Amino acid sequence: MVPMDKLAQITQRFDFVGAKLNVTSAPAEIAALSREYSELKPVADEIAAYRQALDDLAEAEGWLHDPEMKDLAEEELPRLKARIPEMEQALRLALLPKDAADARPAILEIRPGTGGDEAALFAGDLLRMYQRYAETMGWRFELLDLTPSELGGVKEVTARIEGEGVFARLKYESGVHRVQRVPETEAGGRIHTSAATVAVLPEAEDVDIDIPASDIRIDTMRSSGAGGQHVNTTDSAVRITHLPTGIVVTSSEKSQHQNRANAMAVLRARLYEMERDRLAHERAADRKAQVGSGDRSERIRTYNFPQGRMTDHRINLTLYALPQIMNGDLTEVIDALTAHDQATKLAEMEG
Repeated sequence: MVPMDKLAQITQRFDFVGAKLNVTSAPAEIAALSREYSELKPVADEIAAYRQALDDLAEAEGWLHDPEMKDLAEEELPRLKARIPEMEQALRLALLPKDAADARPAILEIRPGTGGDEAALFAGDLLRMYQRYAETMGWRFELLDLTPSELGGVKEVTARIEGEGVFARLKYESGVHRVQRVPETEAGGRIHTSAATVAVLPEAEDVDIDIPASDIRIDTMRSSGAGGQHVNTTDSAVRITHLPTGIVVTSSEKSQHQNRANAMAVLRARLYEMERDRLAHERAADRKAQVGSGDRSERIRTYNFPQGRMTDHRINLTLYALPQIMNGDLTEVIDALTAHDQATKLAEMEG
């Protein structure tokens, strides 16, 4: 059974927020209340449906003692008894503590790991995979900084992804992605193993992270893109160094003003993630055991091209659908990771 007192608290809060929305006129308060109302509404609707199902079950059980209604009761009771456990499970999931960052846009960073040119090519493949997944989800994918390799791969890339539930879906992607395949540069046909590192960070808001001007150094540089008439003509690229931590971020679009805003957004995201990590380590000493820990040194996935196989090592999931996955079909993988994470949290909450 789900805790009925907890359900009552949520319903009361939902009613209060709805009533408050009807009387307040302050824009900031309206925005905050609207956000909370939209978050509570799906849960409140599920609670109402669950309570109605319990009422229907009690009513149908009462019909068993009425000769005229007994046949109908015997027909309805199996359906209701099967439906209620499903509704209880959905409610238990809805009651799990929410990650405050789930609804935020994400900063995606990809860098080659071991493997030289092949690792850079694989990093480029991962970039295209996430771009295509973003397209299928209807998200906005914006490149903030891209350094291409000589063979058409990626030395380093930073992107911003905006849309509904972006960080909630992509937060499990952080870690080391390993590839096993015959590189285009390999004449002997031998399979090589190389890797790329992916980091997915929730975008921080100004109120989350305060960065004093004295903590940063801003340098302008000449753009160094892949070519074109605008390259090397203006000092538009921006590099920001966060002095206390040594973090360096760059942005190299054509507008220096936009580059500064982009670089500050990435810096805030990294500092915000550092603070989230610090708090998470305080709450759980064995954080690495959790799905989506974001540990960039952890090998999370292997892409084996000769066998057309992708394996996620955190949940022992193997799919023989590598071409589709590399083309952006990540739904099955991310759904499985989400379900595993929810099951782990449920066990912790109920244990």
